[in-house]
Amino acid sequence: MREAGGTAANAKNRRQFLRNAVAAAATAAPWPLPLIAQGAPHVVIIGGGFAGASCARALRKDNAGVGVTLVERQHIYTAPPLCNGILGGLRTLADQQFGYGGIRAAGIRVVNAAATAVNPHARSVTLGSGDKLSYDRLVIAAGIELRFDAIAGYSEAVAEQLPHAWTSDGTQIMLLQRQIEAMEDGGLVAITAPANPARCPPAPYERASMIAYFLKRRKPRSKLVIIDAKDQFTMQALFQEAWNALYPGLIEWAPPSKGGDIASIDAAKKTINTDFDTYNFAVASVIPPQKAAAIAARAGVADRTGWCPVDPITFESLLQKNIHVIGDAALAGAMPKSAFAAAVEGELCASAIVALIAGKTPAGAKLLSNCYSLVGRDYAISDTGVFRPVAGQYVEVAGAGGVSPLDGPPALRAEEARFAHAWFRTATRETFG
Repeated sequence: MREAGGTAANAKNRRQFLRNAVAAAATAAPWPLPLIAQGAPHVVIIGGGFAGASCARALRKDNAGVGVTLVERQHIYTAPPLCNGILGGLRTLADQQFGYGGIRAAGIRVVNAAATAVNPHARSVTLGSGDKLSYDRLVIAAGIELRFDAIAGYSEAVAEQLPHAWTSDGTQIMLLQRQIEAMEDGGLVAITAPANPARCPPAPYERASMIAYFLKRRKPRSKLVIIDAKDQFTMQALFQEAWNALYPGLIEWAPPSKGGDIASIDAAKKTINTDFDTYNFAVASVIPPQKAAAIAARAGVADRTGWCPVDPITFESLLQKNIHVIGDAALAGAMPKSAFAAAVEGELCASAIVALIAGKTPAGAKLLSNCYSLVGRDYAISDTGVFRPVAGQYVEVAGAGGVSPLDGPPALRAEEARFAHAWFRTATRETFG
């Protein structure tokens, strides 16, 4: 976990870095010369989030000879970045939702269906309809699966009462919003935060911040507790500085060292039990541990950790040839699980696939990640990193990134909030059209 800090000069340099990061989201990567197709090579991509959609677009860019099919179960994608702003009343569900018309307009075939099986030997993907798609290269960008059975008393059915609000269909985040709005003033909101690796590690703490923003204005006698599976979390000093300044006494953080390990949940009694305490909640958002989506295991690209080891240059699976894994499911050292990183991975993977189809050796490239977290209306913090492939793993480039400085002035926090919304607008426009 990086420590926050820095001088005024460092803060100025960081603001310039963030401006460049926002601009980078709108700048296309350099692509190889147009591919001369022989037998029309076909790439199938499973998953239409930031990773999969970016990969599909990049494959079509200047490479008309490559056939691209994007397989995505949902007709509407609800983007996870900044979606916690819905809970604070700063964003709406419509702000987060995108269709696939722009993807289709780019010449990409979009199949709205579930991918149920992969045959790596036959190079085929089976859909829920029973239809099969053949591929020369397959990209799995299906994201994560929630391990409901990892918490005693929690299940997919119980999630309809105690929402995780961690997937991209929009229903769970709106369920959580309605529950918080309906809660009586004075009630306790509980959030459980999983151990890493997990998608977007700062998101549970952004969620706490946005709920606290709502409670302070609308239900000032209410409290919030984060029951954490970790003794440290990303940007911890920055979040706690913000909580002390904006929401004093409202947010309690309960890590394992203070009895935060969850023993069980009782949805009927509305209790979360740890080794030392019982929390009686009015509303609970239970975020369970995670692993790669089920289709990754069915394709044989997930190892016993539940995640997918990949080559950091090509993103090709280390377990199955001709299958690439990008986005949250992939595991390659320090590579972060963020939407920003996923979009970059999509472009890098596409470039590598084009090179491999052409019989060339893909070149390694650095990966930029920038993760923004909303803490208040005009208050955001961020974590930026640059990563490069070394000896089969991504490692962080020392001194190339960093987090927002502690004790930053209000103008800086407000500027980062503007950067956050600007990045989101640019990234979703470039990804979904």
